Amino acid sequence: MHRNETILAVDDKKENLDVLLDILEDFDVIPVTCGQKALEIIEQETISLILLDIVMPNIDGYEVCKILKSQPATKNIPIIFTTAKTDEDSISKAFQSGANDYVSKPLKRSEVIARVQTQIKLKKTIDDLEYLASRDTMTGVYNRRKFFELSTPIFDLYEENLFVSMLDIDHFKKVNDSFGHDAGDLVIKLVAKTISEMLPENSIFARIGGEEFVAVCIDDSTDRMTQLFENIRTAIASSSVDYNGHDISFTISNGVAQKNLSIQSIDELIKQADLALYDAKNSGRNKIVFR
Repeated sequence: MHRNETILAVDDKKENLDVLLDILEDFDVIPVTCGQKALEIIEQETISLILLDIVMPNIDGYEVCKILKSQPATKNIPIIFTTAKTDEDSISKAFQSGANDYVSKPLKRSEVIARVQTQIKLKKTIDDLEYLASRDTMTGVYNRRKFFELSTPIFDLYEENLFVSMLDIDHFKKVNDSFGHDAGDLVIKLVAKTISEMLPENSIFARIGGEEFVAVCIDDSTDRMTQLFENIRTAIASSSVDYNGHDISFTISNGVAQKNLSIQSIDELIKQADLALYDAKNSGRNKIVFR
């Protein structure tokens, strides 16, 4: 069964939709009779794949496909055209508008199922690869590349309600030297888990180096941000890793910078947070310095 995969079937003729519903009985299928309705549904539902008729009134399949492929939220949804128009020009136009595949009418059960399964499998593979490419392999939080990809556009959206926090595990070299790198890895994982669970959902959190992390937070209250980072610092200071009978405790230092009108880029804001982190390290560690 494929009930967790939702397919949107778009065709202006009800009898064609009935055929698709019969063929795809193992899938969760949403049938719609026009392109405009399809675009509305996609905004409300999580769609795994679209079967799209080419010839429809008002807005045809080519146009629907172009709209979906031009939008970040929908550009990766596979689209299979269902069409009686199998001449070279029509098929060429289908692929130019962004289609992933096509099936010809009258629809054949085995062909529809095979092409649908191929596209869903392909999309899952691409999603898995994109996930791996965006994550730090040890902790599962975002990696450096993904952090900058996500934080750069967010920087432009906010004037002052944006904070960057640079966090670093104190005396981390001592953990590795005393207990070995496996113990150090456990410490890094626990710190990453603790911070990511305590940050608000709209934050961006990444590991950008050995024992160094960065977070972007959106909030209109400096007091609330101060309290949040103090809570994170306290939680980490009171946690420990049990490694081969050794109870390893550790702390973090944190430098936080708030965006203001003189800061022109995410890089500048990170630099300010980095300077604050340097101050936190140099003035005793296990503390937060705001800039």
